[in-house]
Amino acid sequence: DELTIDQLQEGLKSGKYTCRSLAQKYLERIEALNAKGPMLHAVLETNPEALQIADALDKEFKEKGPRGPLHGVPILLKDNVDTADKMTTTAGSTALRGSIAPQDSFVAARLRAAGALLLGKANMSEWAGWKSFARGTPGWSGRGYDGGRGGFCRNPYALDRVPGGSSSGSGVCASANFCPAAIGTETDGSIVGPSSRNCLVGIKPTIGLVSRGGVIPIAHSQDSAGPMARTVRDAAIILGTL
Repeated sequence: DELTIDQLQEGLKSGKYTCRSLAQKYLERIEALNAKGPMLHAVLETNPEALQIADALDKEFKEKGPRGPLHGVPILLKDNVDTADKMTTTAGSTALRGSIAPQDSFVAARLRAAGALLLGKANMSEWAGWKSFARGTPGWSGRGYDGGRGGFCRNPYALDRVPGGSSSGSGVCASANFCPAAIGTETDGSIVGPSSRNCLVGIKPTIGLVSRGGVIPIAHSQDSAGPMARTVRDAAIILGTL
């Protein structure tokens, strides 16, 4: 089911869902459709600690109630947003393979504080497209000699068409129900573009509204991180959290 954030929260309160069951369902969908089936290549890696984190969130929910408006909600982050955990942050480039951030970005920290489960890193146009605006294909990132990380992210509505860039993976992840919502970044069209191509609501916050600390930059005068979701309300809830 394509659940909204409100529906997820109500399900947790009623006992219909647990944080672990939700995480498991989204991980299973990613497993079935990302590198198999239509091979969307929207997720570069999933959080290896996702289920343990979900268990801890379930325990916290039972003992104290929800931490915040996103308690237990799985969120995927564009691969230029730092997370200080076992996931890497590479900006879609083989040059940064294996790079783990020493601390959370502001965005990741705010999401965790609201109870969100950071489920994985989403594909993106390599380096957010800044090296290849004129000739690059939106949604493509380096795969490396071993064919591992990255590759071309595919539009779930039309597999032979681009999903938009540079937040391609974030758009496809939210659209293909790999998560209720995702985080993208925009310098010039990189949230609203893929949101349009993937039937989503994308918000580029006003510059300075959301700290860009821990986001691999292009232009300090234009960069901004924001939500990509299937409904206006879900996008607004995440924007309020950030």
